[in-house]
Amino acid sequence: MTVAIGLDGFRNGWVAVEIAGRRRKIVFLSDIAELLERPFDRAGIDIPIGLPDSGDRSCDLAARALLRPHASRVFTGARRGLWEFRSQGEANRALKARGEKMASIQLWNLGPKIMQVDAAMTPRLQRRIVEVHPELVFWRLNGHRPLPAKTTEQGVALRRELLMTDGFTGLGDWLEHERIGKGAKVDDVLDACAVAIAARDGRHCLPEGRALKDARGLKMQIWY
Repeated sequence: MTVAIGLDGFRNGWVAVEIAGRRRKIVFLSDIAELLERPFDRAGIDIPIGLPDSGDRSCDLAARALLRPHASRVFTGARRGLWEFRSQGEANRALKARGEKMASIQLWNLGPKIMQVDAAMTPRLQRRIVEVHPELVFWRLNGHRPLPAKTTEQGVALRRELLMTDGFTGLGDWLEHERIGKGAKVDDVLDACAVAIAARDGRHCLPEGRALKDARGLKMQIWY
């Protein structure tokens, strides 16, 4: 039986959702290293894997195109070396001097998670652990139609409905009990479920053809 795991970051670590046949399980990990200690066939992570030295990743631009008019749900600008600066302001001053696009505060705050995953990833490990964007997964499950924002009551309800249809029958209990005291939000749990679905299915990817690789040989691609 194939075991697929989906990870979504939250302030205290990672929400990890496991799919094994009809079974669904949720756990909370403090570090990406804990994933590597668990048995699984394929895992997905909602964090950039494969970082260019400069510029935007083509897979991010392709994802934004699919999600229009909600393109902003995909952050761009992740690149290796960005978080070597001490602050967002210092980084942006250097980027501006080099004629590069500056980093948003949302992207900057993802730095610790991005660096954690980047330090752990290798081309060999990427055969089993891939980057997933949950908004693309929900877009696919919703008949290739964008959803209302995940922060709205309508957006949460539709995401829950799509996940329940896919077999997450215990989702209501997870949202009421499992996240208490862990620091995860409703959308963190929903996103981890979506990432697990993409890891399980392993069929849909951007770009559809040959993916570019970064300086470390990591493919820059997004699964959904």
